[in-house]
Amino acid sequence: MTHTVVVASGGLDSTAAMALHAAAGDHLTAVTINYGQRHIREIAAARAVAGHYDADHVVVDLPDLARVLTGSALTDPAVAVPHGHYAAPTMAATVVPNRNAILANVAVGIAVAIKADAVVVGIHVGDHPVYPDCRPEFIDALQVCVAAATAGYHTPRVDAPFVHWTKTAVARLAAKLGAPIELTWSCYEGGELHCGRCGTCVERREALELAGVADPTAYRPDDVKGRTHGHVLDR
Repeated sequence: MTHTVVVASGGLDSTAAMALHAAAGDHLTAVTINYGQRHIREIAAARAVAGHYDADHVVVDLPDLARVLTGSALTDPAVAVPHGHYAAPTMAATVVPNRNAILANVAVGIAVAIKADAVVVGIHVGDHPVYPDCRPEFIDALQVCVAAATAGYHTPRVDAPFVHWTKTAVARLAAKLGAPIELTWSCYEGGELHCGRCGTCVERREALELAGVADPTAYRPDDVKGRTHGHVLDR
C-alpha cells in the first residue's frame, strides 16, 4: 500500500488531494503546520478532514514564524487582509516569505522519518501569479532539493497533482470524489464564518459556482453574495 503524506491546510485544494489519494487506496498522513497564521481556524478544519478519511494527523507547532515572517497579511496583524479577487495584484499582501518551501520541507522530513512514499501539495494554477512557491518550477526544484537532502536515505517523491489545474477543476474533482467540502476552510480572515470577501473566499465561491457544485459554506451575514468582480478564470 502506498503511504502518502499530504500537506493539509484544511482547504479545498489539500482536501481534494486527500480525496484523490484516498480513492487510490493510499494510507494517508496529513501534516498541518501552525506557523502563527491569522486564519489558525484552518487547523481545526484540517483535523476534521483528516478524521473523515481516517488519516493520521500531525500538527507541527512553529508559531514563532509569524513573529519573524512579518509584512504578510497572514502573519502580521498590522497588515490588513485584502478583499477582492484572488488574481488581483493586492493579493501580494498575503505572500508569506518562503511559506510553501517551509511547509513542504517539514512534511518531507516527516515522510522520510516514517518512510512514506510521497509528499503531496495541493497547489493549482490559480496560485501561480501571486505565489512563486506555487509554480511548476518550484515543484521541480523542490524534488531536486529533496533528493539531495536525503541522498543515501529514504527519499519520498514530491507530487503536485493540480499544479496545472484551475481551481474550478479542483472543485469539480472534489465533488466527484465526494470530498467533505463542508468541512473545509478557506478564509484568510479566520473567525467563525467565512468572510466571503477576501481573495480566498471569492476564489472558493467562484470555483464552486463554475464547477456546478453546491456551496455549503457559511458566510458572514455582512457578506455581499457573489463578489467575483467580473473575473472568470475557467468554465
